[in-house]
Amino acid sequence: MPDTQTQPLVDNAVTTTDRLALTLFFAVALHAMVILGITFAFDRPAAPEHTLPTLDITIATRHTPPPEKADYLAQTSQDGSGNTRKKVQPEIAVPEQAIAMQPRHPVAAPARVITAPSAETRVRQQDTSNPDSKKPDISATRLVERSMEMVNLSEQLDANLQAYADRPRQIFVSARTQEFKYANYMSEWVRKVERVGNLNYPDEARRAGISGKLMLDVALNADGTVREIRVIRPSGYPVLDEAAVRIVNLAAPYLPFPPEIRKEADILHITRTWEFSTNRLKGN
Repeated sequence: MPDTQTQPLVDNAVTTTDRLALTLFFAVALHAMVILGITFAFDRPAAPEHTLPTLDITIATRHTPPPEKADYLAQTSQDGSGNTRKKVQPEIAVPEQAIAMQPRHPVAAPARVITAPSAETRVRQQDTSNPDSKKPDISATRLVERSMEMVNLSEQLDANLQAYADRPRQIFVSARTQEFKYANYMSEWVRKVERVGNLNYPDEARRAGISGKLMLDVALNADGTVREIRVIRPSGYPVLDEAAVRIVNLAAPYLPFPPEIRKEADILHITRTWEFSTNRLKGN
């Protein structure tokens, strides 16, 4: 059986030299990281989508050297282009200032006292004091008289109102009237007056050859009788005026008012112009 040789065990203990070398290595590595700017960074999570975008602004400052020959002096040196080629002196806008106006207060004039030893005229002041007025005593007789006066006035007023209510209703028509019910009645009335007038033409006017025109206002009652005749415009010949009035009376009575006229009128005034010429009477 071969002999087995036992090898000696190696001493693995750390020596001082090893520690120094390791320390120097870490020191050199640390200085290298500082000098070379080697850093360690952790991965940051991505920004959320709702984050607003940012804008980076870089402000560059530049110092412009002043010109050798300046046209004008300013607070700071600046080299701008401007909007004109002419040399214009800069102006400073001064806000308009309103002129302060102090309110003028009227100066009170000094009071002047004028005295006189005696007045030239004397003013007599009337005594305005009201004397104690006493109410007059009204007797019973006077009260009765006043009551009777009031009763009489009331009765008179009632009578006037009744008379006003009972007054006849009057309608005035003429040749210009166009309403059928009045124009038709007046046409029949004129034809009857002309027929009677031609039968009773005045002999004196026929013999003398007198002719002329006159205007009559004839008031008729509701039953067709003549109420009143007035010569509004005479002809200038009394014989013709009297003959016209006589002819109207001879032709009466006339037709009574139809129901449509009686509802509106108690008296009908017919104003017409009558012409006597060539032995004939004609209504115009």
